[in-house]
Amino acid sequence: MTNRFGPDVSIDPAAWVHPTAQIYGMVEIAADASVWPNVVMRAEGAFIRIGARTNIQDFVMVHYGAGTPTVVGEDCSITHHVTLHGCRIGDRVLVGIGATVMDGCEIGDNCIIAGGAFLKEGTIVPPNSVVMGSPGKVTRERDNAAANAFNAWMYAQNAKAYARGEHRLWSQPAFGEAARVERARLAALYS
Repeated sequence: MTNRFGPDVSIDPAAWVHPTAQIYGMVEIAADASVWPNVVMRAEGAFIRIGARTNIQDFVMVHYGAGTPTVVGEDCSITHHVTLHGCRIGDRVLVGIGATVMDGCEIGDNCIIAGGAFLKEGTIVPPNSVVMGSPGKVTRERDNAAANAFNAWMYAQNAKAYARGEHRLWSQPAFGEAARVERARLAALYS
């Protein structure tokens, strides 16, 4: 992929970035990650790092904080209309629609941040947590590794299809079978 974003943006050739995404400053996007329509990432001061196979969905805004970078781990789903601001997200995390994660927050591996949650500055979330509310609080413990990795896999496959000009992958019967096999593989891997 030709880097149309400037010299400080590093996008792995195996990543997929939608043409409407706006990416500025020091941003690194790893292999098989995907960046969907109307995403904005700005890193004029610190940096932004997006891990392998992570999807940054439509209308997400990612910025760095007051001296803190934004780092998103591998196999994450950052869903529609999320704001990430100077935080660290572990591996296999799903951040639900419309959630906000502020400066200095640290989210452990295998977590779910519920849609609409607001995590105030400095919130620390242990691994395998479900967080809800405003301000966000841990409501229960649950290992979401397999489910979150599966969601990230779905988006990685969809991004490869979009790169080929195919926009209906998930509706194809062959994909349904591939998804069944992958879900079973991940369940065994993370059990």
